[in-house]
Amino acid sequence: MKRLALHWWILIAMGFGVVAGIVSAQTGTTGFVLTWVDPVGEIFLNLLKMIAVPLVLFSLVAGVASLNDTSKMGRIGGKTIALYLGTTAVAITIGLIVVNLIDPGGDMSPETVERLRAAFQEEANQRVEAARQVSIVDQIVGIVPTNPFWALAETKMLQVVFFALMLGVALTRLRNKKDTAHIVTVFELLSDAIIEIVHLIMKIAPIGVFAMMASVIADLGEDPDKMRDLLGALVWYMLAVIIAIIIHATLVYGVLIGWLSKVPIGRFVRAMVPAQLLAFSSSSSAATLPVTIDCVEKEVGVDEEVSSFVLPLGATINMDGTGLYQGVAAVFIATVYGMELDLWQQVQIVLTASLASIGTAAVPGVGIVMLTIVLDQIGVPQDGILLILGVDRPLDMCRTVLNVTGDATVATVVASSEGLIHAPPGQS
Repeated sequence: MKRLALHWWILIAMGFGVVAGIVSAQTGTTGFVLTWVDPVGEIFLNLLKMIAVPLVLFSLVAGVASLNDTSKMGRIGGKTIALYLGTTAVAITIGLIVVNLIDPGGDMSPETVERLRAAFQEEANQRVEAARQVSIVDQIVGIVPTNPFWALAETKMLQVVFFALMLGVALTRLRNKKDTAHIVTVFELLSDAIIEIVHLIMKIAPIGVFAMMASVIADLGEDPDKMRDLLGALVWYMLAVIIAIIIHATLVYGVLIGWLSKVPIGRFVRAMVPAQLLAFSSSSSAATLPVTIDCVEKEVGVDEEVSSFVLPLGATINMDGTGLYQGVAAVFIATVYGMELDLWQQVQIVLTASLASIGTAAVPGVGIVMLTIVLDQIGVPQDGILLILGVDRPLDMCRTVLNVTGDATVATVVASSEGLIHAPPGQS
């Protein structure tokens, strides 16, 4: 009942935030919202980010160290990575099918294209320059930290996961020689303390969500005429992304939960609402991670042994929504430029977007940077991102919801396969 109340408070806060953003845009008070309201949302988001890295470190070390054998960790890790990469590839494929059927951008006039290009030239140049500094090979090599303390300070989540796994395995191997129980107990207590901080932070969640939604809508509506033109020109592109997201969430996640887990679909859907609403508001899988872990453990019933490993890893390498969006965006941009993508080029989109998702930072807007890598791979001009920058933020909010839901789905399936699902409190 308490969780249901939180659902409603967050949803109501989102509604009021949208209204406040629209009113501020219409009355010319956008500056007030961005100056005074936006910092409240930033503080709430920073609180969540503050505990994300410690939670990953403490819970992962405790979870791995509590295993009696490392082979079990290898088995869980193999299932997790296979499911994450598999669902991402399927998501991109669904996006490509939908965008080819809808064919957005085919009737966009040259005047509209030039207007979009002119509106976002400076921002696009910055994103393209950032993408030139990204290498898929370097991302994979970068999984291994040279300095774990630097990785902790810089929020390099995948490096933190790697170090925590190594430390957990080391404690497990030392168990045969020394008594490490007290060390493991310390990490378990620290993990529990972080979860308690999550509960405290979520008491102000409605205020934080209200502030974030108000600032996002106010920022988008700062120039209503331009936004109206953008939405009119890009409506079919946006619909293609949203339809593909709905199909993937319904079919792929529905099948995985319904066939491969012991959790009723209704319970899973209800349990994930707080995390999904927060993901939509923040556009950040990393910021949502503490709430995702809380929902999956307390409401879905996934054992901490699985959630502490699967969910932090998913926040970094599982980018179903981002990969799907990149597939749709790449075809849309190619269509606008009058380029026909053959089957091999679309297969390259699947492969490149899947690999690019590994090590991608779980922060707002990173999908645009990775999209430039995909465009370069298939020979589409990178400045094509100019065409979609105006509507990237609302779509980023939607695809983050899919990313977070995918993390929870894989955690549930893996836990079921290991017999590590238990009934949540108050349920039989």
